[in-house]
Amino acid sequence: MSEYCVVVAQGSRARFFTLEPAEVPEMEGGPNLVERQALTNTEHQAHEEAVWSDIRRGRNRSPSGNAHGYDEHRKNHDDEMERRFAKDIADTLNQMTAKNGTRRVVLCAEKRMLGFLRPSMNGRLHGNLELREVPKDLTRLNTTQLHQRLADEGHLPRRRTPTH
Repeated sequence: MSEYCVVVAQGSRARFFTLEPAEVPEMEGGPNLVERQALTNTEHQAHEEAVWSDIRRGRNRSPSGNAHGYDEHRKNHDDEMERRFAKDIADTLNQMTAKNGTRRVVLCAEKRMLGFLRPSMNGRLHGNLELREVPKDLTRLNTTQLHQRLADEGHLPRRRTPTH
């Protein structure tokens, strides 16, 4: 059972952590942030060449010099792709919190991704979870750096050093 669950997410990747007490706190310190799962959005990671037949954006130029504006709906496609990934993140988080007896969730994501995650989580998360949002992309931090940053900001308990 883990009281805390931490999710760090961006458009192409999400990582899921739990905060676990040390087995022998006197020797190991603790609590320890432990990565439990990671998701990747393969569609987001695909290069533009793989998704679009013409990678040029914006206005198309004809040989006669007249410019023709066009809308390929790329933004709509990107939004829908992130919306689906946000649903996958919410589903995974729901499974983790139900299985672990989690009471507090710390959700770290850039503002755009948070905008997709909020509606995906609305009504899907079980129980009485306390949800804290951190509007920052922290996916590149290692586990120790992530724990330190979130503890410094008051979202997680600080890691204690061993007493022996």
